[in-house]
Amino acid sequence: MTLSIPELPLVTLSEDELALISVLRADMLQDRWRLLLLDAYFNGEQLVRDLGISIPPQLKSLHTVIGWPRIGVESLEERLDLEAFRWADGRRSTDLEEIAEANDLFDESTLAHLDALAYGRSYLTVGSGDDGTDGAPPLMSIESPLDMTLLWDARLRLGTAALRECQPDSLMESGPEDRMIVLYLPDQTIQAMPTESGGWEVVDRDMHGLGIVPVLRMANRQRAADRVGKSEITPEVMSITDAACRRLMGIEVAAEFFGAPARYILGASESAFQDAEGNTKSAWETYIGRVLALERDEDGQVPTVGTFPAHDPSGQTKIIDLYARIMATQFGLPPHMLGYTTDNPASADAIRSTEAKLVKKSERRIRRFGATWQQAMRLALWVRDGEPPDKARRIETVWRNPATPTIAAQTDAAVKLVQAKILPADSDVVLEMAGLTEGQRQRVRADRRRAAGVALLDRLAGMNDTPADSEPGTEADDGLDSL
Repeated sequence: MTLSIPELPLVTLSEDELALISVLRADMLQDRWRLLLLDAYFNGEQLVRDLGISIPPQLKSLHTVIGWPRIGVESLEERLDLEAFRWADGRRSTDLEEIAEANDLFDESTLAHLDALAYGRSYLTVGSGDDGTDGAPPLMSIESPLDMTLLWDARLRLGTAALRECQPDSLMESGPEDRMIVLYLPDQTIQAMPTESGGWEVVDRDMHGLGIVPVLRMANRQRAADRVGKSEITPEVMSITDAACRRLMGIEVAAEFFGAPARYILGASESAFQDAEGNTKSAWETYIGRVLALERDEDGQVPTVGTFPAHDPSGQTKIIDLYARIMATQFGLPPHMLGYTTDNPASADAIRSTEAKLVKKSERRIRRFGATWQQAMRLALWVRDGEPPDKARRIETVWRNPATPTIAAQTDAAVKLVQAKILPADSDVVLEMAGLTEGQRQRVRADRRRAAGVALLDRLAGMNDTPADSEPGTEADDGLDSL
């Protein structure tokens, strides 16, 4: 008799796993400083590089903030609205909708898009559901590049290993300084905690056996030699942001020192600056005096009183407007989004013309990010069913139109296509071209089915009211035969 001995998971990491963790952690820590700098510019927390010339020491702690990096990134992200997943062959997409709703992907997708645009990349992970039952929706989560990295095979366009460093779920058994790591491999996922000796203790090994790493990278602005991705907050954007912040700081300093016009008095005696008791007045008391009572000098001459012109900030604001136009060029935004306005308001056609570059950038991001979402959904089906989905069945992502056409223009285009018999009137493509959201299209489809059912019932009811002595071959009988 042969005894089957269950294979126990290893409680320690192998030498290859330790070496892989060291490489991945070094890669993640190497990029963390740069990512934190991008995050500081996005949040308006960067330290402005002062030249040390025009700012007095008393105002060194003055911090001016201009939110152009955030506006540029969010203006692009706000046009990337993921609405639905569906099968390209037209079959019902209930399984895709179930996975998306279980993971709240239509809301969570904005986090992935925003991190990808701000940091240059974000990560999608796929794992088994929490309940562990067969057929349960898989768990899909969005991970920040601050805590995750991925080894990428450019030839296969797949990840070979990934590492995530995070806070453990249970803080009762470990101190807040402890960090847990999750190592993603093609055949298993390993969770480990640091030990007092500086090593790692394996907490769990999930032997999923997928053959691929269940991690996907959503990269922004890739190049052939750089598959990691680049942020929309480029060095040019940082430079213009710092320059604009220094100009704002200069306006603040000028307001402190030169905002109030300076006065001068020529030929006045010392008593003009003393109170009734002979004490010298402060500079502020002398300045705010609305009426200056000055005596004639010994020669009978009246002292001359005048003011120097106050500081005019219009020169600084013109330079800031110039920076706004340069920044708008860098982001591909209309200048009015960055606060630059002119006396003559722009027409609707002019606004659409200035948004052309932003719309084109949005379409390119939709294509890139949509491919990542399709791979993530296929991976989720693989984890749920235990086998890869059929490659012949393609998944499509449905996005909101990134442009800003009017409802009338969209409806007119859809009506013309139907009138030219290019599209059938009951096609879902017509509803999509008319600008209806996925929820509205589902309600229209339900209303159509309901109306078709009511029409069929009315036909059946009309046939039941047919006279009993109707002869064969009459009109009523022909209608019944045709049914």
